Amino acid sequence: MWRLFKLCSLSLAIYFAVFSALVDRPLSLGVLRLELLQKTTRLAAMPSPKLVVLAGSNGPYSHSCVVLTALLRMPCENAGIAVGIGLDDLFVRYEPNLRRGDVVYMPMELQQYTATAREYQASVDDEFLLRHDRGVLLALPFARIVGAGFCCSFADLMDAAAEMPLGERGLIKPASLLSTEYDTQGDRIDNDLSSRDAALLQKEPRMVPSASEIGAGYGTALIAAFVARESRKGVIVIGGLPVDFSSVHMPDSVIYAIGATYTGNGGFFTVLPNDSEYPPADFFNSEDHLVKPCQYMHSIFVAQELAAFLHMRAESPPSSVRLLAADCPSAASSIATN
Repeated sequence: MWRLFKLCSLSLAIYFAVFSALVDRPLSLGVLRLELLQKTTRLAAMPSPKLVVLAGSNGPYSHSCVVLTALLRMPCENAGIAVGIGLDDLFVRYEPNLRRGDVVYMPMELQQYTATAREYQASVDDEFLLRHDRGVLLALPFARIVGAGFCCSFADLMDAAAEMPLGERGLIKPASLLSTEYDTQGDRIDNDLSSRDAALLQKEPRMVPSASEIGAGYGTALIAAFVARESRKGVIVIGGLPVDFSSVHMPDSVIYAIGATYTGNGGFFTVLPNDSEYPPADFFNSEDHLVKPCQYMHSIFVAQELAAFLHMRAESPPSSVRLLAADCPSAASSIATN
């Protein structure tokens, strides 16, 4: 028994030494971590009041801080990171940079609400939290710390063995990769209409979770706690719906359950007249990602809605914004650019 105990202890020691100090994945995870660090750094440097768009990839793909800044006259950071990066991780990093009078708009993806605690224990960011950001990790719930501690597998080790030599030779450059995908306000910029995934035109609409699934989600609890904390600080938190196919027709009960996550915790909630739903031709490569012209068009709608909430007048879209938004496939029937 003692021999078995020593072998198990040695195995754990080797495992933690390897994954917490030796191996890394500069491509698979390094790009995501650098994106997160860049957004956090920009938030820290921005004056208040500022506008922060906080969601998963629906944020940077389907919302434009370029447009929102122009119409609302506020500095803006598109702080969304791909779904799979834990919201608890984002909140710990971002909250110190949010101040009284700041506005946080949260068009969270549906799966952000329904995510379970078990899924959080196996989040994409576990590995770089363990390897690089242990201070952030220690600020997370105990179960999340344990999950990150046992994040990695032999497959992860093999990926690291392939990526690390490339990174050391300068063949993997996360900063260069990000510069082709995002602008300096966090907007996605490679979602051109010409690169749209044509298969989306035939894709069936996704299943919408029920109101009870939204209400019971671990992600919902995390979002509700964030809204409550920030509202007490004087931050204006406004929830919204993610973009989706117009064939989805989200039930009112689901919209109410999402809205209650915000209004029940000191925040606000708004729904665009079209429920943020657009034809499949307006999307880039998934239901949460609009092509750039439609990203601009949707952002005009969002800016006008937020202006009403903030008791201010939205500026008219600059000609460059209007012209690009007019290229959205559904623009002829839906856009109103004043």
